Amino acid sequence: MADNESLYRRACEVTPGGVSSPVRSFSSVSSVSSGSSVGATPYFVARAEGASVWDVEGRRYLDYVQSWGASILGHAHPAVVEAVSAAAALGTSYGAPTEAEVLLAEAVRRRVPSCEMVRLVSSGTEATMSAIRAARGFTGRDRILKFAGCYHGHSDALLAGGGSGVATLGLPGSAGVPAEAVAQTVVAPFNQVPEIGTEVACVIVEPVGANMGLVAPAPGFLEGLRAGCDQAGALLIFDEVITGFRLGPGGAQERYGVVPDLSTFGKVLGGGLPLAAFGGRRDIMEVLAPVGPVYQAGTLSGNPLATAAGLAVLALLDDAAYTMLAGRAADLSTLLGQVFEEAGVAAQVPVVGPLMGLFFAGAPVVDYDGARASAANGVYARFFGAMLARGVALPPSPYEAMFPSLAHSRDDVERTADLARAAIATL
Repeated sequence: MADNESLYRRACEVTPGGVSSPVRSFSSVSSVSSGSSVGATPYFVARAEGASVWDVEGRRYLDYVQSWGASILGHAHPAVVEAVSAAAALGTSYGAPTEAEVLLAEAVRRRVPSCEMVRLVSSGTEATMSAIRAARGFTGRDRILKFAGCYHGHSDALLAGGGSGVATLGLPGSAGVPAEAVAQTVVAPFNQVPEIGTEVACVIVEPVGANMGLVAPAPGFLEGLRAGCDQAGALLIFDEVITGFRLGPGGAQERYGVVPDLSTFGKVLGGGLPLAAFGGRRDIMEVLAPVGPVYQAGTLSGNPLATAAGLAVLALLDDAAYTMLAGRAADLSTLLGQVFEEAGVAAQVPVVGPLMGLFFAGAPVVDYDGARASAANGVYARFFGAMLARGVALPPSPYEAMFPSLAHSRDDVERTADLARAAIATL
């Protein structure tokens, strides 16, 4: 039987760093980098169900990663498995339009009225990259304004000042990105409304910063961006790859009452399969080929398995589901906060609806600088290792949000708090 260590050694021989995405690496929470009791070897998942994953050695973990938020119903939900199986029996890819693509785009438009038109793609990176291109094509301008700590995928122009894996690895951007690729990218501090000039094509923002831990928008921040874009003739893009269909049917824009010109979606929308989308005002979206001059394409865009999964998930996300999701996150935040307070450990456990973060800091974190300061003290890495040893899988990075799912029970939440009490006592 394979074990984690041998699989990791084999993976390192054929895959850079032994992982297919850097955020899966344990490098930032390993003993080498943090003094944690956990090593650099990640667990290799053999199967998953509900709130749990099992590694190849048979160990079970209560999972708060949940495919980085994609599995909002929990792993291997019967409705999703059935939908994907039925779709696969009819063919896995056609390279032609399908009814399911239309149904999913209509489902997005019903839930997010700002998306008068929608195009499906295969990843969040594709969605944000394509939205930026559409904004540039529509406005005839080149400059992009983004915010420090917001991660919008790994396209060249958007890696400047990124959070998530870029922050985890301590990279200011990325080698291999030419200077001219980011020459038109301006990075501003999150939660501060910047001056938006008439040379700016678009402002792109995570309306809730979920790639630097979890940082909610300050009062007036999103409204200020909307007003500034209107004044400058720039487009406002909400990156709702994480918040879309998780904070509620209409995502962050519904929650905060600020309407962007373009939006990007992923994670929940694909039901755990590779699918993302971007959408917005009809006049902007119609700059895309074959209607307009802005080219964007994808062989697997609107894949029938992924659209089937996405439709199955959205059908189950009613008001009761969102109430339950928010309740689980609130309960976990409260219980963990009590654990840390009892232990005399300075910690912040912010929640925004069903999203939860964890900062080992003495004051609320409001921007990327605060998130980096919290990560730098190394407490999260040690806590991660202590929790993993007790069978709780947290994100292997201090810059990622936690994702309670509908499969997490009240017992799971209480058990997590009990294990956290034991874990924090060992640090």
